[in-house]
Amino acid sequence: MKQFFNILFLTCVFFNGIAQGEMETVHSGQLNSPRELKIQLPRNYDSKAERVYPLIIVLDGDYLFEPVAGNVDYQAYWEDIPECFVVGVNQEIYRSTDFEYDDAGNLTENGEKFYMFLAKELIPYLESKYRVSAFKVVVGHDEGANFINNFLLKNKDLFRAYISLSPDLEEGVVDKIKPQLASLEEETFYYLATGSEDFKAIKSEVVECDAKLKTVENEKLKYTFHNFDDANHYSLVGMGIPKALTKIFTLYKPIDGKEYREKILTYEGSPYDYLIKKYDDIKYFYGFKKQLTENDIRAIAAASKKKDDLTSLENLALLVKEEYPKSMLSAYYMGMYYEKEGSLSKALLQYKSGLMLEPSQYIDKEMMLDKMYQIQDELKN
Repeated sequence: MKQFFNILFLTCVFFNGIAQGEMETVHSGQLNSPRELKIQLPRNYDSKAERVYPLIIVLDGDYLFEPVAGNVDYQAYWEDIPECFVVGVNQEIYRSTDFEYDDAGNLTENGEKFYMFLAKELIPYLESKYRVSAFKVVVGHDEGANFINNFLLKNKDLFRAYISLSPDLEEGVVDKIKPQLASLEEETFYYLATGSEDFKAIKSEVVECDAKLKTVENEKLKYTFHNFDDANHYSLVGMGIPKALTKIFTLYKPIDGKEYREKILTYEGSPYDYLIKKYDDIKYFYGFKKQLTENDIRAIAAASKKKDDLTSLENLALLVKEEYPKSMLSAYYMGMYYEKEGSLSKALLQYKSGLMLEPSQYIDKEMMLDKMYQIQDELKN
């Protein structure tokens, strides 16, 4: 437990020191009271730019916001997930009424008002103020994790991903959400977690819930369950959040060795076709265009060369030139294409022109000079 809170403290320090965070109080007509929000903006957020960002709503923001925000900021820094808006709703003094159910397992008037606040006031407000994409995630823990199921029951199109951490489930709720999950028409993530040291009653309910959700037959449902060893009701939060984010944004991740070997090299189309489809899928699924990364450029270039696919390499070079006209990347990959084609003089001209451009993460002046000298030696011979 002490270790968990030390990690949580460091996460808070990381967030406060680096990410663009702010506090805001909004008045709710539904609740007839003010509510305090914690908001983390994407690191490179520009309200005037065209780019939009996924929105992550965190219930119990008093304690759950910082672990979520810290993980989002960290993984986005390494480009494993996109930059996101993270909004925590503080509920410390209202929690018992916000998550209130009656004896029949239905939301009370107070619970309904809190649901309406989130669905009809908070989210429209955030959409009007920030550049939010259609891809939204909701995160809950304990009673809050049970509460997020109401979005499936009342408006299953509002969120595309649910992160349910050790939910204190109301009786019968699993049987209610199963038909909703079975009838999903858009790809939706549902992440569920417990731990070996979780409260016995909660763990038993969650394990039973997992058994039922595994029977849902719908290819649109992307369901994941984790039962963490040596994790209790609180420490499992620190384990579940990064796992959930990784699952939700799997498609967004840079190309790694496994994807290169198992998907790109075995793809029926060209490596370039694979790249275009991957980025089109990201845009369709997450609601925004991802900037072409140097990591992915290198992977597709390597695959094109390995498969001796000159057309794919040429198309990649043209795309890089379009995406990075001022970078050495454009000259380097066009030079690579001409070199592979056998047009050494054209390749030399490209590498020379690259000396006047801006270096990238992997391509610098020294590398361009090495390529020039190599081509010059080949031309002499």
